[in-house]
This record gives sequence, structure tokens and C-alpha cells, in this order.
Amino acid sequence: MSPVLHTYSQALYSAFDYLLDKYPDVFIIGQGLWSPWYVGNTMKDLDKKYGSQRVIDTPVAEAACTGAALGASISGMRPIVVHPRMDFMMYASDALVNQAAKWSHMFGGQAQAKLTIRAIINRGGEQGAQHSQALHAWYAHVPGLRVVMPTTPADARDLLIASVMCNDPVVFIDDRWLYDIQEKVTPMRFLSLENEGPQVKISGTDFTIVASGYSTYLAQKAIETLSFGGLSGELIDTRVLAPLDPALIIKSVLKTGRLLVVDGGTRTCGYAAELIASTVESIDPRKLAAPPTRLTLPDAPAPTASSLERLYYPSSHAIVAKIREMFPTRGQL
Repeated sequence: MSPVLHTYSQALYSAFDYLLDKYPDVFIIGQGLWSPWYVGNTMKDLDKKYGSQRVIDTPVAEAACTGAALGASISGMRPIVVHPRMDFMMYASDALVNQAAKWSHMFGGQAQAKLTIRAIINRGGEQGAQHSQALHAWYAHVPGLRVVMPTTPADARDLLIASVMCNDPVVFIDDRWLYDIQEKVTPMRFLSLENEGPQVKISGTDFTIVASGYSTYLAQKAIETLSFGGLSGELIDTRVLAPLDPALIIKSVLKTGRLLVVDGGTRTCGYAAELIASTVESIDPRKLAAPPTRLTLPDAPAPTASSLERLYYPSSHAIVAKIREMFPTRGQL
């Protein structure tokens, strides 16, 4: 079959539709599942197609629906819990961090929490500090949780299916800023999540950028801009944040000698710091042409005013400026 043009949100929809159609042990539970305001068009009319017992729209009760899904998962089901704003997923952290992440370990692998948490980053639009957080570093810190953050429509579809088919608890993070991104998507790839990790999206020789989710999209635009100045950048999309396998990143930095990590979370104790540490602890500093650096959100809550939002969030222009700082002798590239 030839590739078909899909948006990110259409790709997510096709994954949910496939899972509900093919696997009777899959059900979806959460807040606003029918609502474009909550989840975009990623689940449009699935409640009508599969019924309210398979697509369960709940009141605002993050801890309750996550705990109920966890119980169903250890009883043999494969539930998907949807948190339309990652900020309020914190109410469900006990079920995730103290229960789901530990279950298989405590029972020697004889009992498994086959639970997928869909966490949506829903920032911008003057939503302010309580509706704009990306907390992927929090959950990537917890042993026993797999954390997935796809960038492309194809990965959104295929990694969501792989997450639900995985026997471990998975936090699957998608960013609403990606929903309208389009690409030609090939037929489904049936992936094993255990075998997935970082991928090279653009090959290059002068510098390496590592990013996840929407940051990968920004980095791609920046590399295209820098190429007009004669710089060749390599872009690595982490895709699977935990467990992290840095081997591909290390190999790239050994080739280019320069590393920039772009991350949509805050700086201190953030995921960018972990990526840099995991890379440079395996590299002789003499092989680096410039100090590794990072571009993140500032250590401040998100602003509400749109004028301040433009300053607060990283942009492709900011990435270009960071890379240019690594080449002080090249002038204006």
C-alpha cells in the first residue's frame, strides 16, 4: 500500500480504533473522551462506535479512574486511561508510582499491570501555570514505568499500539501542539515496545540535537535553517524516554563532537540533564569540540499572557542561536 497523508491526531484515532476493534480486553476510561476540547479529534465518536462500556467517559476523578483501571489491568484487561491535561495526572500518581510500577517486581513477574496511561500536554493558548506542564521527567524517574513520547504521526499510531500490547505499565505522552502536523504514513508497523528506543531522524556531521515530542519538530526546523549556512546537523528523536538506551546518542556525539539537548520541560533536574549525563559519562571530554548544552523551559511556572508565552517556550530560532554559539569561529552562519 502506498503512504497516506495523516495528521498526528488522525494517527492516534486510527490506533484507538484498531485496538478497540481487534482486542476485546482493551477499554478506554477518562475525562472528556468524546470532546474535541479535551482530546482533540483523536477519539471522535469512538464511544458511539464501540459503546459506553468500552469507551467510558468519567467525571473529573483522576485518582478513581486510574485506580479502577489498575485493578482491571492486574485482572487481565488492557485498559487505557486518558488524562487530558498532564498536570492533573498528579492526582493519580499513587496508583502509578506506588502500585503499577512496582507490581511485577513485587510478585516476581507473576502478576503484571498491563496499564497504559495517555497523558496529554495541553499548553499554550493563555492557559496558565496549572494547565501547561510537561512532567515526563517525573515519570521517567520511576523504575518500572515505561515512558513513551512520539513525535511523528506514524510513531504516534504504532507506539500507542505497542504501549497497549506491552505487559508493563506505560505512560504514553502526546502533545496537542503536534496534532495538526501531517506526514505520509505507511501501513501499521507492529512494534515490540521492549525493542524500541532513540532513532536518527536527520543524519549530519557537525552537531547533534537530541529531543522528544514537539521539541523534535522544532529541532527539525532549526536544522533545516542551519543547513543553508553550511552546517550539517544530526537529529535524534528519543521516542522512548524510559528505560533510556543512550548508545545511539553516544555514537552520534562521538561523530559530531557537539551536543544540544532540547526539552519541553524545566531545566533543573530535568530530562535534558539526564540525557547529557548519560551521554558524556561515556565520552572522553577531549573528543568534544564544544561543551554539551541544553535548551529547556526556564525554572518558572508557565505564564498566562500570550506575549510572555512567546518568551517562555523554546522556538526553532532559539535552537538555531544555541547551535551557532557552538561555532564561534564560523561567523554568522
